[in-house]
Amino acid sequence: MNILSLVLLLAVVNILPRILPVFFIGKFVLPDIFITFLNYIPIAALGVLIFPGILYAVETPLQGIFGGIFAAILGIFRVPLFFVVVLSVFFIYLLMLIM
Repeated sequence: MNILSLVLLLAVVNILPRILPVFFIGKFVLPDIFITFLNYIPIAALGVLIFPGILYAVETPLQGIFGGIFAAILGIFRVPLFFVVVLSVFFIYLLMLIM
């Protein structure tokens, strides 16, 4: 088996599971609770990726927790993301001066 046929075979095996659902997904009606669950997956994935960084990016994990809480409060008040990041960094620097 030469390289070209191997690449084509691997491409077909890889593409089929990605393309076939497109033809069948329109026939299924998903329940609203399942769609709500799917909408929360990106938020949960970001939380899993960001939380360890919050704890280890500063001198003590307590400072990171306070910074994360501050950023969450800003997010609840719908502050734009740029300002959440900048204000949270400023808040952490103030905490580092105090502690």
